[in-house]
Amino acid sequence: RTTSGDEINFENNGDQSARYDILKYYLFRLGNLKRIKVGSFDASKSDGNQLFINNNASLWEPYFSEFVYSNCSEPCIPGYRKAKIEGKPSCCYTCAQCADGEMSNITDAQNCMKCSKYEKSNSGRNSCIPRNINYLSYEDQLGATLSFISIILSIMCAVILGIFRKYCQTPIVRANNQYLSCLLLISLMLCFLSSLLFIGRPTQICCILQQVIFGIVFTISLSSLLAKTLTVIIAFNATKPGSKLKKYIGTQLSIILIIVCSLGETVISAVWLASNPPFAEADTLSDPDYIFLFCNEGSVILFFCIIGYMGTLALLCFIVAFLAKDFPDRFNEAKNITFSMLVFCSVWVTFVPAYLSSKGSRMVAVEIFAILSSSAGLLGCIFIPKCYIIFLKPELNTKDSIVRKL
Repeated sequence: RTTSGDEINFENNGDQSARYDILKYYLFRLGNLKRIKVGSFDASKSDGNQLFINNNASLWEPYFSEFVYSNCSEPCIPGYRKAKIEGKPSCCYTCAQCADGEMSNITDAQNCMKCSKYEKSNSGRNSCIPRNINYLSYEDQLGATLSFISIILSIMCAVILGIFRKYCQTPIVRANNQYLSCLLLISLMLCFLSSLLFIGRPTQICCILQQVIFGIVFTISLSSLLAKTLTVIIAFNATKPGSKLKKYIGTQLSIILIIVCSLGETVISAVWLASNPPFAEADTLSDPDYIFLFCNEGSVILFFCIIGYMGTLALLCFIVAFLAKDFPDRFNEAKNITFSMLVFCSVWVTFVPAYLSSKGSRMVAVEIFAILSSSAGLLGCIFIPKCYIIFLKPELNTKDSIVRKL
C-alpha cells in the first residue's frame, strides 16, 4: 500500500497486476473534451469480479441516444465474403458478394466456395442448387410439335402407299415404276419416324442409331430417286430405233443401283462406328444456369462425310432429272424430281451454318427440321401431283390420255 492509500499487488513471478480505469470521453463540436470514469478493470481480483461498471453512471446520455459501435466493419452475411481494404487494419474490410457459381453459408466467410459443375449458386449466393437440364423432350412445346409433324407425315406416307397399292394398275402409277415408288414411300416414312430418335434424353444407343439410321434410310430414298430418273432416261431412249438400252429396262438395274449407293453410306457409317462413334455428352460450360445434354458426333469429319455423301447423291439426282425434264409428259416425273432436289439442297445448305451456330435443344431441333422439311419436299413434289390426278383428274389417268400426249 502506498502513502496515498493505493494498494499495489504483485503476482508470483513479480509482475504487477494490471488495473485500468474505464473512462468515457465526450468530444463536443467546439473542441471541448469531457472525461467521466464509468468503471474499472482489476486483474488481481477473482474471475467474474475483475470488470466493474458503474450502472449509476450514464454511459451515453444525455448526449447520445444510441449505442456506439467500435467495429470498423459490419459482419458479412452468408452469400458474401470479406474483402480487405488497402491501407486499413485487418479488422476493416468490405463485404463482396460471391461470384456466380460460388457461395458462402457462414457469417464473415474469408472465401467463397465453388459449386460443383452440376450445380449453380442460388440468387442469395448462400447455397448451391442443381442446374437445369436442357434437352429436346416430348414435354417441350417444340419437341411435341416436331414429333406431331413427324407422325402426321409418316401417316401420309402410309396413306399414299395404300393409294398406290390400290391403284397400282392405273397408268399414272405404272408409268413411273410403281415398285420404286413404293420403296421410296417406305424409306420416306422411315425418314420421318427416324426423327423421333432425336427427341428425348440422349443415351448412347440413341446417339448411335439416330445418325446411322437416318443416313442409311435417306440414302435409300435418294438412290431410289436416282434409279427412277435413270429409268426414265433409259426408257425414253430405248424407244429410239436401233437402241441397245432395251435390255436395261426393268427393276434389276434399279435394284443394283440402290444397293450400291446404300452400300457406300453403310461403309461410311461402319467406319464411323468403329473409329469414333457418337456418344451422349453433358455440356456444363456454355451456360452457367443450364446443363446441355446432347449427342456428340464423335468424328465430326465422318458426320459431315455422311451429309456430303447424301448431298452428292442429291446433286446427281438433280443433274440427271434436269437433263430429262424436257421429255414427253409421260415421263415428266423428272420435273418433279428436279424441284424436290432443289428443295433438298436448299434445306441442307442452310442446315450446316444453322447447326454449327446452335446449342442444346435448338441444335437438335435444327437437324430434325432439316430431316422433316427435306423429306416432306420429296413427298410433296413427287407424290402429291399423282394423288391429285388419281382423285381430282381421273380423266388424265388413262392410257389413251397418255398416248395422246406422246
